[in-house]
Amino acid sequence: MEGLFQPTHLIFILIIVLILFGPGKLPELGKGLGKGIREFKDALKGGMEGSSDKKDEKKDEKKEDEKKT
Repeated sequence: MEGLFQPTHLIFILIIVLILFGPGKLPELGKGLGKGIREFKDALKGGMEGSSDKKDEKKDEKKEDEKKT
């Protein structure tokens, strides 16, 4: 089996990342990566579905809810 995603390769990559960034920085990197992927998916869905109108409606609803409180 050849390729980048062999278990030994993944272990080496993890060790290198730990050395470069340290264990304290990894949660922040993971959070940023997850947020970026989520926003990318939302952008793709928005472009395909034309949901910009839906987002505008949700923003208007939130503004109305904030005015009520």
